[in-house]
Amino acid sequence: MAHSQADYQKHVRTYIGVFLALAVLTAVTVGVSYIDLSTGPAIILAVFIASIKASLVMAFFMHLLNEKQVITSLLLLTAFFFGVLMILPVLTSG
Repeated sequence: MAHSQADYQKHVRTYIGVFLALAVLTAVTVGVSYIDLSTGPAIILAVFIASIKASLVMAFFMHLLNEKQVITSLLLLTAFFFGVLMILPVLTSG
C-alpha cells in the first residue's frame, strides 16, 4: 500500500495548519491574560480557549476524525461527565 507524494503533502499541510491554529490560540490565551477580568470570567474564557485547542489536538493528532462512532461517543460521554464534575462544585457551593 504505497502512498503518493500528494498524500504526504496533504497531511503535512493539515498538520502545519493545525500547528498555526494552536500557535494563534496560544497567543490569544496570553493576550486574554492581560485583560482585566474578574476570576470567574477569566477562568471560563481560558477553559473555552483550552477546549478549542484540545479539540484540535484530539481531532487531528489523535486521528479521532477518522475513528468509529463508538470511540467518538465514548469520548464525548467522558467530556460530558468531566463537565458535570467541574460544574457541580459551583452549583453546590453557596
